[in-house]
Amino acid sequence: MVISLLSIIALASSTSAFTSNAPFVSRGSFAASRSDSSMSATLEAILFDCDGVLADTERDGHRVSFNQAFGENGLDDVWDVDRYGKLLETGGGKERMTAHWNEIGWPESIPEEGRQDKVKELHLRKTAIFMDLIDAGKIPLRPGVLRIIDDAIAAGVRVAVCSTSNEKAVSNIVSTLMGPQRAEKFQIFAGDMVKAKKPAPDVYNMAVDNMGLDKSRCVIIEDSHIGVGAATGAGISCLVTKSSYTGEEDFTGSDMIVDELGDDAATGITLDTLTSLLK
Repeated sequence: MVISLLSIIALASSTSAFTSNAPFVSRGSFAASRSDSSMSATLEAILFDCDGVLADTERDGHRVSFNQAFGENGLDDVWDVDRYGKLLETGGGKERMTAHWNEIGWPESIPEEGRQDKVKELHLRKTAIFMDLIDAGKIPLRPGVLRIIDDAIAAGVRVAVCSTSNEKAVSNIVSTLMGPQRAEKFQIFAGDMVKAKKPAPDVYNMAVDNMGLDKSRCVIIEDSHIGVGAATGAGISCLVTKSSYTGEEDFTGSDMIVDELGDDAATGITLDTLTSLLK
């Protein structure tokens, strides 16, 4: 009885450590936690995409930030919702600007020999604007994200973010919206850490190699057909949570498609659900 009581106290102490703007929540009794952990014992890691998965950032975050950066630099380009949705077919912000101007013609104010440098400059400014939006609480996490992350941490399942977005922006989303104590559990692979961006599988292969993971015991959570292509290319199971821009995309190759992870564990995605997708 003493040993059992001490175990309960120790568990309560460990879970209470995850305090943040959105507090860590330990779900269920001690017995339930042990049961969840044993059911997810074969699930080693969850690899999250960022934009569209952790938060629905594209339409009201990145798009708005690009447009502000363009305006500040005297450029007439304004990406409306539909245009930006089309541009999302290209992975990576710098690559997206390049694809846009390659299609419609480059502004006269950007000489050919200075295009790459100007794109980098614009992207840095866009990222700063985007981080200000995150800091101001303008972009919330999607439903169910914290629940799944809290359950994963409690069960000893490792977590990482693998994204084509700027590394600083991804880190800011994780630390600001989840809190620093959750953030310290994450490894982040983002931006230009790999040469070939999604749909190439490089960022997921890097995460697996650096973290020493077994691909057959990992699940990727994505929101786009580009992300699914990266997941299937890496040979890792993939769950899709559709986002504001991707609802009508072709997710062939994914293992499961849902509208969201869901705040309610009774009806949403759980660690048990993810475990069932392992190859």
